[in-house]
Amino acid sequence: MRKNLTHYDSAGRIRMVDVSAKSATLRRASASALVKMSARALRAAKRNPKGNPLEIARIAGISAAKRASELIPLCHPLLLSHVDVQAGFSKHGVKLTSSVSTTGTTGVEMEALVAVSVAALTVYDMCKAIDRGIEITDIKLLEKSGGKSGAYRAS
Repeated sequence: MRKNLTHYDSAGRIRMVDVSAKSATLRRASASALVKMSARALRAAKRNPKGNPLEIARIAGISAAKRASELIPLCHPLLLSHVDVQAGFSKHGVKLTSSVSTTGTTGVEMEALVAVSVAALTVYDMCKAIDRGIEITDIKLLEKSGGKSGAYRAS
C-alpha cells in the first residue's frame, strides 16, 4: 500500500501525477450509489407517464464518466473503452451501479464514481418535485483492476 498521497510533491504542493512512465494496461472499475426517497416519490417515478426517469439517469451517468477530468481538477482525461450505468428501483429508492474500462496508463475509479454520482443527482432532479428530502447515499468504489496497484474489492 502507498505511504504518501500522490497528488502532492515533496514540498507539499498540489500536482498532477505523471503517468507517462506507466504501462498501458486494461483497467476497470465499478462503483455504486443509492438514492433514497419517499414511497410517494418512488411510486410516481415508477409510473411516470412521460417515460422512465432511470433511463435519463443512465445516460447522464455515461456522459459524466466521459467528462470526469473536466470536473475533478487533477483527474487525467482518458479515452474510455466502455461505460455502463445500471439503474433499478429498490425497496426505498433507486440503486445505481457503473462499470468503466480503458486501456491506458491510469485507472478509471474516478470515472466510475462520477458516473454514479451524476446519475444519482439526475434521479434527484427528476423526482424532487414530489420529495425534496431525497438522500443520495452510499457512493463507493466497488472494485478496480489493472495497473501497478493491482485489484481492489470493497468488503
